[in-house]
This record gives sequence, structure tokens and C-alpha cells, in this order.
Amino acid sequence: MPVNLRGKHLITLKDFTPEEIRYLLNLSQDLKAKKRAGIKGDLLDHKNICLIFEKTSTRTRCAFEVAAFDEGANVTFLTNSQMGKKESVEDTAKVLGRFYDGIEFRGFKQETVEALAEYAGVPVWNGLTDMYHPTQILADFLTIMEHVDKPLNKVKFVYAGDARNNMGNSLMIGAAKMGMHFVALAPKSLWPAQELVDEMNEVAKYTGAKIELSESLDAVENADVIYTDVWVSMGEEHLFEERINMLKPYQVNMDMLSRTKNDNVIFMHCLPAFHDIMTDVGKDIQEKFGLESMEVTDEVFRSKHSVVFDEAENRMHTIKAVMVATIGNL
Repeated sequence: MPVNLRGKHLITLKDFTPEEIRYLLNLSQDLKAKKRAGIKGDLLDHKNICLIFEKTSTRTRCAFEVAAFDEGANVTFLTNSQMGKKESVEDTAKVLGRFYDGIEFRGFKQETVEALAEYAGVPVWNGLTDMYHPTQILADFLTIMEHVDKPLNKVKFVYAGDARNNMGNSLMIGAAKMGMHFVALAPKSLWPAQELVDEMNEVAKYTGAKIELSESLDAVENADVIYTDVWVSMGEEHLFEERINMLKPYQVNMDMLSRTKNDNVIFMHCLPAFHDIMTDVGKDIQEKFGLESMEVTDEVFRSKHSVVFDEAENRMHTIKAVMVATIGNL
């Protein structure tokens, strides 16, 4: 049956079928090929898009803006609105829905993006909340398709680190939908919420996925992908010492990669990554804790296994696919 996503929100991949996710990935490949060929697009011609940002951003903002411009859309970058201050989210959504064809939100509360979707009357896309990061997962899966020589439902995917943050949650959801073997490698206190694990195990019954939670580094054996994220999310900077103590054994280093027994294992990270001391945060962590890297070593980050910059580029192509599929002139 043909897939039609016109008018659909992207709040979490829980709301999408495997067929719909596969459609977005295939569309991303087509749009990427068109851009690489220098073909100017018009699939978003005369569309107006609003980007609402509470959290700072490099890849998400740039990906949405370039993707929109590539296909002919106009973009408003909104950071100083009255939303939540002098105007409710509901009222803001109703106003913006009169002006724009689609709205992206990147911020803290999942409830905010859900309220925007409820009241805007146009598609709303989740660019990141504390709970979910669905556009990143699409980019991640496109990258795996490009670098791992097997279908997604044959891939063993290991996420090492804080497995109950927005990335841990979203990767588990995406893996369950696409029939993958997903491993959350973390201290038990940082495993995904049991309610979400149970929900994804129900999905796995239909897709053939396997959801595994482990504290043992042995769980990386035969992995095709090792993935990590920062140990401390935005707004939790006071937890650095606690997270370093908990997660240092789960740092992605060459020893972890060798444990996979797979010479072709790829390393992925949604970025930014604390792999050296070339940032203010990196320097501060070195001074306070004596670490020159946190969640991933510089050796791994710069190795042949690392595909992080292909992954970053794919944010643009997959976000373009989301916008084209939901509001585009297809």
C-alpha cells in the first residue's frame, strides 16, 4: 500500500510504522542523490517554515535551513518569541499555524512539542526534546544503510552511555521498529525506563527486533555499530562528576571496538562530542577531573571506524525528506 505522510507530525518514531520509516529513508536517499548531482529542487516552493529553538544548536538548525532552502522554502528562525512567557503554547501554536506550513521545535519539554502539534493545525516536527530526538535517528539509520553491508533488520546496534536520555530512548524505538538487535550498554540505573522497554518489546514481537539491556562490555561482541552520546545533557551540567564516575567504564575506546571482533564495526555519535580538550567544556573537564576525553577517545573519533561526519551530513537529507513528505509538493 502506498505511503502517504502528508499532514503528519513527527513527534516520536513511536507514531510511525516500519513502512513509513523505510519510506522516509528511501526518500532521503533520493533527495541526497539529487543534491549531489546539483539538481535544484522545488518540492517546498512557496512553503513557509518556522523553527522554534529553546536549546542551542548547530546541526539541527543548519540542517533544517539548508534543506528548506534547497527545495525553495522560506524559513523563520524564532528564538525570542512570547511563547511560554506572555503567551501560552496553545495560543502561540494557533497563531503560527496561520502563518506557516510547518513548525519545528527544539527544546526541553516533550509536552511543548506535543501541544504545538495539537493546536497548530500544520505539521510539527520534533527537533529534540528531553525525551526524544526522532530526526537524528533517521539520519543515523541512513548512515548505517550507507556503511554497513547488511539490511537494518540484520544489524546489531550497541548504544553505550546514558541509555535513558533522549538518544537512548529514540534509538531503541527506531531499532525496535526496524527489526534490529539493540543493546543498551550502561549501568542499570541508566537503563531506559521499563515502561518504554516493555512497549518496544511488544513492537519487537511483530518486527523481529531484539531489545537487550546489559552492564557487561561483553555485550558488544559482533556489534555492527557502536554509538554513544555525551554523558551530560543540556541543563544537567551540575552532574558531570557523578556521570563521569558512573560512565567512565563505558567510554568508547579502541579496547571496546576490539571486543566487537568485527574489523568493520562503525562508530557513531550525534555530536557534539567531548573527544579532546579543544573546547571550553573539554578544558574545564581536564582541569577538574584529569580527563582528555569523555564518552569517546580521540583515537576512536578520528579512526577509520568513525562515520560521524557522514552522519552529521545526513541530518540535512533526512530532515529534507521529513519536510517534503509532510508538506511538500509531491
